Amino acid sequence: MAVLKSPAAEEPIEALLDRIQPRLRSTFSRFRIPVEDAEDLLQQSLLTYLHKRETIHDPERWLLGTLKNRCLMYWRSRRRRLYRTVDTAILESVAEPRRPAQETADLLHDLESVVANLPTRCQDLFRLRYRLGCEPPEAARRMGYRTSSIYKVIERCLAALTRELVASGLLEKPSDA
Repeated sequence: MAVLKSPAAEEPIEALLDRIQPRLRSTFSRFRIPVEDAEDLLQQSLLTYLHKRETIHDPERWLLGTLKNRCLMYWRSRRRRLYRTVDTAILESVAEPRRPAQETADLLHDLESVVANLPTRCQDLFRLRYRLGCEPPEAARRMGYRTSSIYKVIERCLAALTRELVASGLLEKPSDA
């Protein structure tokens, strides 16, 4: 049984890249991808393309679409890292036993005033997570969420908290957000 090759399998990859280079640059520019990361994203897309090349009918469209998806995933992962950093920093600052009592009280007061500006569900989530020490699955159960969806709620609440911390001056705005 003969395997049918797609027309995409015939075009050299160098010719494809030369032909779509302006659109690749435009995609990276539109998504504000730093130059040092753009090359990595393109290489990842090209490796996937080479692996699936035989089944791809429109290489230009496929490669540009894949690259756009990788750009979106790039920023999502950067935001998640920022939110995890904020989450970790809050946990560590609240739990750190060596801080003077007044400094801890000031920090808690500042955090409470910022959290008070957040939606009620975020306030409830942060109370469960940081005051009562509940892990995400336990917080999900207590708030009536499915365990699988609580991480998205946590991410959204941490994003709202990060915006409030930046707006209040308690946190510097990250340079890549």
